[in-house]
Amino acid sequence: MKRKTFIQQTALGALASMTLPRLLAADPVKSSPLGRIENIGIQLFSIPKWLEEAPQQTLERLAAMGYDEIELYGPYPFTVEAVKAQWESLAPALGFSASGFFGQDPKDFKVWANQAGLRIPSMHTDLDTLETRMTELGAAAQKMGASYVVLPAIPEARRQTLDDYKRMADTFNAIGAEARRHGVRFGYHNHGYGLQPMEGTIPFEWLVEHTDPENVFLEMDIFWTVAGKADPLEYLKKYAGRYRMLHLKDMKALQHFAGDGGTPQEWMALFPNMAPAGTGVLDLEGIVETALATGVEHYFVEQDMAPNPEAELPLSHDYLDQL
Repeated sequence: MKRKTFIQQTALGALASMTLPRLLAADPVKSSPLGRIENIGIQLFSIPKWLEEAPQQTLERLAAMGYDEIELYGPYPFTVEAVKAQWESLAPALGFSASGFFGQDPKDFKVWANQAGLRIPSMHTDLDTLETRMTELGAAAQKMGASYVVLPAIPEARRQTLDDYKRMADTFNAIGAEARRHGVRFGYHNHGYGLQPMEGTIPFEWLVEHTDPENVFLEMDIFWTVAGKADPLEYLKKYAGRYRMLHLKDMKALQHFAGDGGTPQEWMALFPNMAPAGTGVLDLEGIVETALATGVEHYFVEQDMAPNPEAELPLSHDYLDQL
């Protein structure tokens, strides 16, 4: 019996767009059998308030829902001070301040996770820490058992022009090489910006095509990809082997960013349109099938600051588990 089975038993915008028909859920009749996601994970930004109030009990609750893996988000104790200060300034608006190891010694946090049966394959962190604190970050990742250190977003000031993105490709290559020297892999998680042409070039594609495939990997957020008017299926196929992780959630209705998807305000404006996996309009079955065929290793549910995690997170897990 699988561990998660044992735990479970014992414990916006436009309507259906003609421009992106493959993104919408098709007829429920399956045309071909899918492979299976062996380990279903969750990005902890889905339940930050739970973690702030009771971190150990929260890990146990996630395991009881059937989750096998967790992905951390920063800042961490070793994070650059300016980033910590920025995070603290956002706390009143977010309604929480906890992150990293949630006030615990890293060793204790890992023990709690492992006791619950949870692995930690990935850690999100900021660009400054990736550029200047890789020694500390790599050591922490190895203590957690994490293979990937992931940039969740490029700072807005460093992606204003196509030349900025070209410089960022060089930065990614340097970070990726340094990460490898410290025994981890570097990944980039997309939001909605950079997915539409800028000066005749799609910046995201420039980044992928001008970075070392041996050192720079990708984590697709399918919700932000669609909100940025791009096609997850197209990118999974086009850059097969580069994507190693997915963030999975659904859309209540097909909706795009009001602008270029480049600011936290635009991201948060779409939070109400997030839905548990399998309850919205996205073709998650097709996306997962393609991901399984193109080298994706880790599948993380992420419903940012889920309003009703007790009800919503089991729905996402159980939908993915039955594919």
